[in-house]
Amino acid sequence: MNTELLIACWGMMTLMVLVPGPDWAYIIDAGMRDRSIVPSLGGILVGYLAAVVAVAVGVGAAVAALPWVLVGLTFAAAGYLSYLGIRVLRQPPSLAVAGATGHSGTAGPDVALAARPWVRLAQGAGVSGLNPKGLLVLVVLLPQFTDAAGAWPIPVQLAVLGLIFVASCALVYSVVGMSARTVLRFRPSAMRIISRISGAAMIVLAVVLVVEQVSHLAGG
Repeated sequence: MNTELLIACWGMMTLMVLVPGPDWAYIIDAGMRDRSIVPSLGGILVGYLAAVVAVAVGVGAAVAALPWVLVGLTFAAAGYLSYLGIRVLRQPPSLAVAGATGHSGTAGPDVALAARPWVRLAQGAGVSGLNPKGLLVLVVLLPQFTDAAGAWPIPVQLAVLGLIFVASCALVYSVVGMSARTVLRFRPSAMRIISRISGAAMIVLAVVLVVEQVSHLAGG
């Protein structure tokens, strides 16, 4: 593949990942609540890897040609984000979680949740896998960086470009999640504030997704 295309794609993908969205809100909550962000981060990456595979084998183009599929994904994502946001607002990480990460305290329900990495893995995959904007990035943006005259088949090019996107997600979300853990370590008092902000952000993002989709349907 053309090296310039790869670099341009990496730059664009990184910029897209840097825009706060559902993934940000979820990984911040994981950083504040869990012993490790690895299961949550792994779930987000698994969700996007599944989308990359779908795009590479042509499912992405089929989805783009069926507007009702994207509509369904949008409402499913909005519902799921609302559920996660409400859960965070109702059960923000307590000081017990701080005890699990090195502060004093008694383990509580949040620590029990952190002890089940498969829960966070599944939730993370749901957040990214149901994110219609992420799917649109992979379906609409990636093909613009392919080279029809290149030595590699288009599906292979799409797979490579998709992996660049996933790598950008891994890098950015690792920094975001660890930053949340740093806040937890040095400013325990900010823990509930940031957690509530991330929970509210999930709900706001869910509303935005629904409003955008309804507006699109009304305009169509």
